[in-house]
Order: sequence, then C-alpha cells, then structure tokens
Amino acid sequence: MRIENLRAENSADRARVAATIVWEDCDRAPQEIYYETTREFGRHLTCDPHAFLTASVFPAIYHGERRIAIDAPICPELHNGLNVVIAWFHGWFGIPDTIQIETRGDTRYPEATPPRTGSFNSGGLDSLALLRANRLDFPRDHPNSIKDCLFVHGFDIGGYRDGEMEQASYDLALSALAAVARDAEVTLIPVYTNIRHLEDNLHFWVYQFHGPALASVAHAFSRRLTNVYVAAGYKIPVLESAATHPLIEPNLSSTGLRIRHEGIQYSRLDKVGLIGDWEAALKNLRVCTRNPPGQLNCGKCEKCLRTMLELLIWDRLDQATAFPAQDVTPDMVEKINFTDTYPALFYQELVAPLSAKGRTDLANVIQRKCLAFEKHLAWEEEKDWKGAVKRFDRRWLGGTLYKTYHAARTAVAHRAASK
Repeated sequence: MRIENLRAENSADRARVAATIVWEDCDRAPQEIYYETTREFGRHLTCDPHAFLTASVFPAIYHGERRIAIDAPICPELHNGLNVVIAWFHGWFGIPDTIQIETRGDTRYPEATPPRTGSFNSGGLDSLALLRANRLDFPRDHPNSIKDCLFVHGFDIGGYRDGEMEQASYDLALSALAAVARDAEVTLIPVYTNIRHLEDNLHFWVYQFHGPALASVAHAFSRRLTNVYVAAGYKIPVLESAATHPLIEPNLSSTGLRIRHEGIQYSRLDKVGLIGDWEAALKNLRVCTRNPPGQLNCGKCEKCLRTMLELLIWDRLDQATAFPAQDVTPDMVEKINFTDTYPALFYQELVAPLSAKGRTDLANVIQRKCLAFEKHLAWEEEKDWKGAVKRFDRRWLGGTLYKTYHAARTAVAHRAASK
C-alpha cells in the first residue's frame, strides 16, 4: 500500500485534508480518504501524515499488503508504537506481523503547540461519564481539563461503505450534543471522515480498527490538541482484548500528541451514577446505534434496554427524556438475545441492584437469560459434560457416537412425519 498525494482542500463550508490510498497486493481500486470539519475549525485541521498512516496500517494488514509506504517524516515514537500495536493484535487475534512500514528517513519533530486537551464524544454513556469525571477532577485551567470534544461522522453514523450516509441522524445527534457541550463549557468540533470505508467489516472494526481510527482523527487535529482522551467501554476486571484498549491507544501517540484510554476504573453503573445529576446529559444521552429516524434512541435494542435498566436502578429513567419510555417491563427484557459475552456481563451486574429495588420481575428474567446464555456458551465451547463426550467421540471413535445419534434423530423425525 502507498499513501500518496497528501493535500488540503477547502469548499464554501468545509475544510478537508485528504490522501490517496494505492493498494499494491490486492485487487482494490485506489481510494481517496479524508478528514473534514466546518470552516470554523478549518485552520486547526492539519494534513498530518500521522493521521493517514495510523488509519491505513490495519486495513493494509487485513487485505494482505506486504508494506505500507508514505513519503513523509514520521515521529519515531508513533512508528515504534504502531509496531507494538501490531504485536498486540498478532498475539491476541493472530494477524500477520510482517508488514513493513516505510517512511521518509528524516525524523518528524512536533510543532510547538500550546497544551490543550480534547476527548471523543458521541453522546454515549462512556464519553459523557468521561467528560463529567474530568469536570469533577480537574479545575478548568488545568492542562488536563477537557476543552474540546470531537464528534465523528463516519464511525457508528455513516461508517458503512455501502450504506446511507445518515446525515439526518448525525445532525440530530450533533444538536443534542451541542446542548451538553454548552452546559459543560467545552467546544464541540464536528468531524467528517470516510476512513472506515477502507474496511467496514464490523468484526474488523471492533477488534482491529476502532482504536487506530480514533487515534488517526486525533492526529488530524494535532495543530490544536496535545492530549486526547478515548473513553473506556470496560472496567478493569472484565477488560476485553479489542481495538480500543488501554494497551492500544497510548501506543498510537506521537511526541507531540498524547492519546489516553480513560475510565477503566468505572463500571457502567458507576458511569450512570456520574451523570445522574447532570440534567443536560440525561436529556441528550444517545446510546442507540440503530440511528432511528427522528430519535436519539429506539428504546428497544439491547443497548437501549441495558442503559434504561441502569438508569432505572439510579431512579433516573424518568429524567432521561432521550428514551421513549420511562419504565422497563419484563416483556421488553424477554426480547433481548445475547450473542456474545459482552452484553451478558453487563446484564448480570444488574441482577442484584434490581432485586434490591424490588424489581424482581426484571431481575428474574435477566438471571434466567444469563443462565441460558452460559449453558449455550458452555455447549458451543464444549465446556460441559456433553462437550467432553463430543471431544472423546471425535478423538477416539472417529465421530461414531455423533453419527449414530444423528441417524437415530433423523429416523424418529421421519417416523413422526409419516404418521
């Protein structure tokens, strides 16, 4: 892969920096990738080669490129950090670790930028709790006090290459987040990018691309920011190996821009407690990734219901007017299907506090669904006694038991159908 033709472009209402991605070892046409913002912030957007390199390395590996080359100086700290992240992903997920990162030989030194801290904010629970904790921990004149919030179009909104751009959903979310920004006295910076279109596979996004994509946007604003926070999604005891992780984003820093993964000491219930007395946040909280037309939250999906239950525990659901309902019923919870351990962990955390509040109707449903998921997971991963039998059958009997069982089940089904 080659990253070429780095350039700045301006239109009547947008400022843009862009580059051309040329694929060398896979059958893909060249792609133009970009970062944009409104003209108000255009002078702070920089054609930083760090941004384009960080965004492109992992899609290049995913598609089998043998090298990634950019004719620009790169900070040695970032160069080394990218190799560290590649090593982590190789250890965690088995990705190739042989790609060559080729840059211009001279060393990139940071520009003299006054200290300024920003954070990514989507209006979700993690990022709002991060902002709230920062406001409580740091005086406004402290270098680590958040001054800017970056809200990205092109990730959960508008991130799919073949999907609609969902501009209306972004505008609605931007308006809601603007109310939060005014109350928190931070500057809200809208960002538009298509870097996820380098590879928009959801599994790849979650496990190899999300953190580097965030870091790349931060580098595009290195003319304005020297320190950028990424909100954690997991608490320390249940940290999952993923593309956004306390071992990942810091390694995507440069000498002039520090990127930090913040909030791993808080559970989701802790985070609801942090924003529980923040009216602007409760009214504009957006956790739904379905982007329902005209709404911040659908109130039906797993993530909406999980958040609504957490708000209910804190007696804040009736104040969270961004959700279409002020209560959660057992029937609503019954419709939730766990597909992996990520949501199941969070739901299990809700059983005890819901019971303590007298909502055993909800706690019992959640407990039953969690137990059913654990049994399914044990079966799928062959950790129960049936798994032991299956492993024995495959190793010592060549699958004879399974074949006999399957034949018997098929015969019974045929007899039942013939009656």
